[in-house]
Amino acid sequence: MIIVKSREEIELMRESALIVSKTLGMLAAEVKEGVTTLHLDKLAETFIRDHGAEPSFLGLYGFPNSLCMSPNAQVVHGIPNNTPLVSGDIISIDCGAFKNGYHGDHAYTFEVGEVAPETKKLLQVTKESLYVGIREFKAGNRVEDVGNAIQKYTESFGYGVVRELVGHGLGQKMHEDPEMPNYGKRGRGKLFVEGMVIALEPMINQGTRNIKQLKDGWTILTADGKPSAHFEHDIALVDGKPELLSTFAYVYQALGIVSNEEDEFREVPLVL
Repeated sequence: MIIVKSREEIELMRESALIVSKTLGMLAAEVKEGVTTLHLDKLAETFIRDHGAEPSFLGLYGFPNSLCMSPNAQVVHGIPNNTPLVSGDIISIDCGAFKNGYHGDHAYTFEVGEVAPETKKLLQVTKESLYVGIREFKAGNRVEDVGNAIQKYTESFGYGVVRELVGHGLGQKMHEDPEMPNYGKRGRGKLFVEGMVIALEPMINQGTRNIKQLKDGWTILTADGKPSAHFEHDIALVDGKPELLSTFAYVYQALGIVSNEEDEFREVPLVL
């Protein structure tokens, strides 16, 4: 059952989402050669708590850390460790924060040093596909309209769309209805309703869409060992249109990137 949020609840969720956004922005300046994912995880936990929130992932279903840290061929759910990052790596950082009774949850895939051009392209297309999907999150549409848009866009570049892992509704629980797959057929799935909030997160592989899981019970890898990219936003359906609750603006500020990609999804301009 889709849990509809009031405008007041959506604003509380925006606050949680922006704590995650600020955490990712802080981490953007720290992602570099020689840094371990466990070090980044500890920085994030401290930052989230210092902003009056709790790390959503820590202990969720038994997960041992505050961040899911997934480099290179890892798709999602990687466990932070003491292996240093090296130039050429990419690293998906998925982060959650719980405040005022609501979760924020989004992700960004970072480059470390000099990344191969074909990997840069994967990241670019995956992030673009996130916004392609968000545009379909509107009154009158259904769940698989979003997934179909993401699938068509990314598969046109020859990439593989992961089937086993999906986005989701978001609220007082980290995972609510509906599931939001990144593939599908138009006109299928639950009808979108005013006030719903979702976390949309394309997980796109450079090669095969097939995946495998490590013996740790968490880490998901591409079956062919090729890189995977992951980007995620929190979005509310407000006045029949998608309204972004999260932002990559703090990441871009740290990395010196100028972008207006989010402007169409905000009624009120974001002030950092």
